[in-house]
Formats: sequence, structure tokens, C-alpha cells
Amino acid sequence: MKTKMFLLTVLALSGLAFTLGQQRVITGTVTAADSGKPLSGVSVALKDTHTRSFTNAHGYYSITVPDAGGTLVFVLAGMKTKEVRIGTGNRVDVTLHNDTANLPERLGTTQHRLKDQPAVQYNMSFTNVYEAVHYPNWNTEEYEGINENIFHDALRNPLSTFSIDVDAASYSNVRRFINYGQKPPKDAVRIEELINYFDYEYPQPSGEHPFSITTEISEAPWNRNHKLVHIGLQGRRIPTENLPPSNLVFLIDVSGSMNEPNKLPLLKASFRLLINELRPQDHVAIVVYAGAAGLVLDPTPGSEKEKIRAAIERLEAGGSTAGGAGLRLAYATAKKYFNPKGNNRVILATDGDFNVGESSNAAMERLIEEERKSGVFLTVLGFGMGNYKDSKMETLAGKGNGNYAYIDNMNEARKVLVNEFGGTLFTIAKDVKLQVEFNAAKVKAYRLIGYENRLLRGEDFNNDKKDAGDLGSGHAVTALYEIIPVGVDSEFFQPVDELKYQQQKMNPLAMKSDELMTVKFRYKKPEEETSRLMVHVLTNKPMPLNKTSDNFRWSAAVAAFGMLLRESEYVKRFTYEEVIAMAEGAKGPDNDGYRREFIAMARTLSGITARK
Repeated sequence: MKTKMFLLTVLALSGLAFTLGQQRVITGTVTAADSGKPLSGVSVALKDTHTRSFTNAHGYYSITVPDAGGTLVFVLAGMKTKEVRIGTGNRVDVTLHNDTANLPERLGTTQHRLKDQPAVQYNMSFTNVYEAVHYPNWNTEEYEGINENIFHDALRNPLSTFSIDVDAASYSNVRRFINYGQKPPKDAVRIEELINYFDYEYPQPSGEHPFSITTEISEAPWNRNHKLVHIGLQGRRIPTENLPPSNLVFLIDVSGSMNEPNKLPLLKASFRLLINELRPQDHVAIVVYAGAAGLVLDPTPGSEKEKIRAAIERLEAGGSTAGGAGLRLAYATAKKYFNPKGNNRVILATDGDFNVGESSNAAMERLIEEERKSGVFLTVLGFGMGNYKDSKMETLAGKGNGNYAYIDNMNEARKVLVNEFGGTLFTIAKDVKLQVEFNAAKVKAYRLIGYENRLLRGEDFNNDKKDAGDLGSGHAVTALYEIIPVGVDSEFFQPVDELKYQQQKMNPLAMKSDELMTVKFRYKKPEEETSRLMVHVLTNKPMPLNKTSDNFRWSAAVAAFGMLLRESEYVKRFTYEEVIAMAEGAKGPDNDGYRREFIAMARTLSGITARK
């Protein structure tokens, strides 16, 4: 088994060099010819490449191939190998026949032993180039419960207030489920993180504020009687060479739960990418934790990359998980070498499965709130599955002046730690809040799409003691509001009776105004504790959906996709096919291929749901 795992790891690492141009996703099922039953663990490889996938327990596979196609090779011990030429379609179902003549004598014993053991799935396709995942009979993954935002009466509740969210962990986590032929749990789907996974290339700011604001209004694609408002906030992009020096502490979980190929080995490979981005003026220390915490590398300049890499390579997994002790030591190290003119940050890499010391979400929240007062920021990188604690990771990042990414493959590691290096590690504004006031003369009701875990009270907007989200260099934030215009009846909103003891009065000027809403932003510079205010007014001038920007239609397609995953009542008449069609027409240049990947993922999910 160790030899097999070693060979698979070598294949996975060598596959990192394999790059694709235009791609598409091929899906299908593999069944036994004699019984018709699905076959799990079948190797599905693109011939003459390192691109590979394996069927899951339902015989389902998904593999990313070049548009030009190629030949798929299906291999399973005891079955005849089958090669299938890829045609123009995106689905290839295969049946395999018994090959008893070439069956090793001891295979029957091996199969018998594996019947009561968890299956091991491997996927080395473009989207999961470094995966070797155990599928246990139990699952202890944890997600924070989400209650979808409802429509609010614009007259009685004219203010909508929330903290921004630039995290994109939910998107890559959702992708991980779909790539293994499963729909993700509803609470794993945070729609704002799906939307904010993509770069919308809003205009760079030109004034005194480090942001630009873009707004747009049209009809809601899933309900043409409703309107959809798109709000885009773009942070100023600072060239890497102009970024301040970094005082970084890598905080790495080396407990026993990290002893999986898609955890510590993937973590090491990811950090090698980050080390390559370090500059001579940057310094890195490494803290690890298992049953206890320890400092394994004193602050080392970015010019000594080999020394930093060697410290990473020596790490091995084993023992319990003292996450709280690790956090305390990492923050103490960052504070000891604090650079008042630089970027001071702890980068935590873990599956979140803490079980020694502070381990509950509440305890971790108190710990992080205490430590963030030091001026040290936090980046959380999540790895693994089966026991993954998404709720804890989200809590740590949200309370620690930080951001949160889920690394499911090396392509994602490259996106987060190389392509978005500045946005991930360098904060240009903290405690960023958004508040919208709706004009009840134009808006009967509204609802914010996503951000359920980021909602704030109206009075929190002006309270500089209230913590909110942080924004990094070049990062963008997108928010969508679904609106029911005045005069439109909707099954999703029923007004309440008139109040007996007080009256809701509208300002007469609102009736004459063409303003639909006023958007306000508050933010603090990283070194300041007093917020600054930006105000933007959106007039009631909707445009036809087909005349909107690619950004508008793309964000709407992703939002609809998220609502379908969550089985939202607000999108029940929309389909995955309509999501795909709208996304196809809005993907734009897509230089990095992230939008094409989303479309392929939506097609895959459409196929999964069609079979149920």
C-alpha cells in the first residue's frame, strides 16, 4: 500500500507540470457488464498524460480533458481494460467485462479484505491534480447553519447592513464535492463566496479612497418581475514590489488528522509556491502544533528560500491537535518580531480538527478576538475532507482580521498564494462595512443574496468598535440585491397590517426623486482605528438584461447556481441549463480559465441531478 501511495504521489506531483489550454469536463458511470452494478475505484486516465480520475462508490467519475478530446483508458483489477475515444459529447458511460484469465491468485483475498474497509478514491485531473482521499463510513465535517435572507419591507426596514466578505473557501469546497459526484451540504454553500471567487476587473480607484464603486440594475433572471442590483467594490491594486515587508508566521497543523495525502503533502506543496513569492525583505518563522506547539524555524529572510523549504519538508504528521496552543505561540512570535512599518500576519494551515485546549467555536473566537488586538492579521488555509471543520475555520478568519481559503488542489493553491499573493497577504482596509438605504417610493421589498453570516445591525455601521471584514490589495467585493418594485405583486412578500400605535411616513422628497437606493461604505486604514465614509447613489434606471455587463450576468449566473444548490424557494423555476447558458454568454476573456471551470462544474452537477 505504501508503494502504491508513493507512486500515486509521484504521479500527482509530476502532473502539476501538465498544463491545459481549452478544457471540458467528461463525466460518466462505469458498470459491470454481467450485473449492471456500478464499479468503484476504476482508474479513468487520459491516455499518454498524467491526468487521471477514479470512480466513486456509485461508479461515477469526472475528468477534465482538452477540448480536442483524446482517449480515456478504464482500468480495474479483474476487469478487461477498455479504451474509449472521446467524441464531441461530454458524457462517456462504460461497461467493463470480467477478465478472470488474468486475475492474480491472491486478488480474491484482497477484495474480500477490502469489503469492510473504506474505499480510497484518487483524482488527478486538472481540477483535482493532487488528491488521494479516504472516504470513511462516517463524516464529521462541520458547517455553520445558514438561514437564507428573506424579503424585507423597504418602508419599515429601509436599511440593510453587512460586513464585506472576500473569502472564497466555499467555492473550492463546493467544487470538491461536485468533482466527487456529490451535491454539497446546503450549509456548505455560502453564495457570496461563490460570487466573490471570480475577478470582475472593476475600474481601479482614482480618488482619495482606496476603492472604486460600480453599480448596475436590471431584471432578475430567475424572476423577471423582480429587479436585480449589482454592487461592485474594487480595492486598489498595489504592485508586489511596492508592498511593505512581511513578518510572517507559518502556523502548520502536524497532528495525526493531517496524515492524509490531500492534507500535509498538499500543504507542503502549496507552501513551496508561497515561498517562491517571498522577497529578501520578507521574514518567515514556522510554528507547528500537534499534542503541543513548538517553534521549528526562527524568523528567516525570504532570500534564504532553501532553508525555509527544508524546514517545511521535514514536517511529519502525528499526535493530537492543540490548536489553541499553536495559535498563542504563533501570535507571540509575530508580536516578538513585529514590524511597525510592515505586514504582520499568521498563516494558519489546518483541517480545523482541534481537540486539545481551546477547541469549541466559542473558545476559539474569544482567543482570536484577544490576539487580534496586537495588530497581527490572520490568513486561514483549509485542507482535507471527512473531518473538515469549515465552521471553525470561518470563525477564526472572521474574528481574526483575516481571510479564509480552502485548498483542494494545486491549481487552487496557485490561485490563492501566487496569482492573488497581494490580496491574500496584504490588507489595504479593515472593518469594511456596507449599508444600503432603499427608497420606499421605488422599492416595495428587498433581500440581500448571501452574506447571511455577515449581517450587522443598522447601528453597527457607525460603530467603529464593531469588527467587520478586511480587504486586500487588488481584491474586489460583489453584492447582489433582489428587489420587488413598487406596484409589483410577488408570492414571496406579503405586507403586514398597518400599525396601530405608530405610523410609517415617507419623505415627500422620496416620491419626486429618481434615486433607487443610497450605498454607503465605511472602512479603516490598517493602521487606524477611525473609519472613513464613502457614499454612492444609484438611480432607478434599469437596463434590459441582454444589455448589462458581463460582470452583471456572470454574478447573476453564479448566484442562481448557489441558490439551486441550496434549493432556494426564490429560484425554484430556474434550471442549471439556464445557469450554463447565461454564464456562457458572460464569461468574457477568462484568461485564467476560472469561468470555464465553473461552466464545466455546472454541467457536471446538471448531470448528477439528472440521474437522481
